[in-house]
Amino acid sequence: MSTDATRSHERRDRRRAGLRRFALTLVGVLAALGLLSGAGAAVSLAQGPRISEVQADPASAIEVAGSRVILTVNQSLEEIDPSQVSVTPAAPFTVDAVGRSVGVRFGVPLDDDTEYTVTVEGARSQGGGPAATLRTSFRTPPAEVFLLQRDPEGDDTVFRSGIDGEQAVAVYSAPVIEDFRATSTRLVVATVEDEVSSLHVMDRDGGNVTELALPGEGIVQGLQVSQRGDLVGYTYSDPGGQGHASVLFTAELGDPQAEPRPIEVGGEPVSVDRWRFVPDSSALLMIGFDGELVLTDPESDAEPTRLGGAVTIDAIQRGTYTAIVERVQEGIVALDLTTGEEAPLVEPEGDLGLLGAVVPVPEGGEARGGTVRQYQQMVDPTRPGSQLIVHVADDGATRQLFEVGSQDALLQSCVSPSGRYVAALVAPDILSNPYDVGTHPVPRDLETHIVALDTGEPVSVLRGFDISWCTVGPW
Repeated sequence: MSTDATRSHERRDRRRAGLRRFALTLVGVLAALGLLSGAGAAVSLAQGPRISEVQADPASAIEVAGSRVILTVNQSLEEIDPSQVSVTPAAPFTVDAVGRSVGVRFGVPLDDDTEYTVTVEGARSQGGGPAATLRTSFRTPPAEVFLLQRDPEGDDTVFRSGIDGEQAVAVYSAPVIEDFRATSTRLVVATVEDEVSSLHVMDRDGGNVTELALPGEGIVQGLQVSQRGDLVGYTYSDPGGQGHASVLFTAELGDPQAEPRPIEVGGEPVSVDRWRFVPDSSALLMIGFDGELVLTDPESDAEPTRLGGAVTIDAIQRGTYTAIVERVQEGIVALDLTTGEEAPLVEPEGDLGLLGAVVPVPEGGEARGGTVRQYQQMVDPTRPGSQLIVHVADDGATRQLFEVGSQDALLQSCVSPSGRYVAALVAPDILSNPYDVGTHPVPRDLETHIVALDTGEPVSVLRGFDISWCTVGPW
């Protein structure tokens, strides 16, 4: 055999040997990968489901009801029963679980500056294997509030601060600010110039200010906002009372140039004395100047519901559609807006004086639920004494939260979104505390006292009024 042929055979043999080694190596790698994959699957089955992602918005959770925590796991799950889910500290919730996700929706706003833990016991994969406990924790941020400070010698200002009053930041200023309201994402501020109102919508930090379209050049009052539908509502009057007289309008905050829509009853725009958005719905409850209480939903074709006569609307409880209204004969009652049935308020322990405003407290947490009430004590039938804010539980148990003497005026009380705090608006030394001027005059010296509802302990005293926890202003 020639030398060239010998070399050719040697090269061919080396190629064949190399191919055999490559094939053997490839088979070994694939086998190893198969073993690893099988081992991984076995380990996954042995461990049960595990959390791969958590979605939560703690900042929104302390502002509004309906915030969610979503746990996504690495395997599709068998059906999750709500009894398998718990929240610590306690808060009302519903469960929506499908596929690899378990969603927990909170029925009320959560407490601020609090660590919450969501636990799912006995979660099982659809593919079999052992049960596992799914657990995640998150901490809500400290609460922040907005207040209005009026300055008779300069611009009025809306401030943002923590509930301790530290590090207050000016958010929006104007020569005359009549009112403002806050949602979880926006502020709406009503200003007045030459007896004509303007509405401005902006981010919560005061950025991206846009003017909202109004029905005309007139006066806006009764400003309120609704989280559902991102709406603002107000009553509007033309100068001199011509054309519109306290006509109720709503408008979309997300479309500043959209024409405001009048609320109609019987095909006609309605003039109202008092009104409220119904929380977590698109409905409104209002009292006309004829004293009739009417429930209407502008998003529905249903006819308005007439609910008899009423003097005022104190509040509407979130989640239960129960309104606290004052009747001419019955006094203050709890009215179920879904059925029209009403019931007297729970009687408190002891004689607390003359009953004033009543605000429901959200359910959930320790010592929550019930109502926060204002009372005027009397020294004798002609002389007022102290003014009280008390918490009355559903069983009538009563705890005093705040008291001011007869020389001061208790103008308003409001409850924080979760019910953890109560805000009391006080005008000190009312006889020598002059009112400012404007569509909504208030005493010049005003203090907002923050009290912990669970303990009655004072938290802080803030300068200013119209705290963002309130649904309406103190007028």
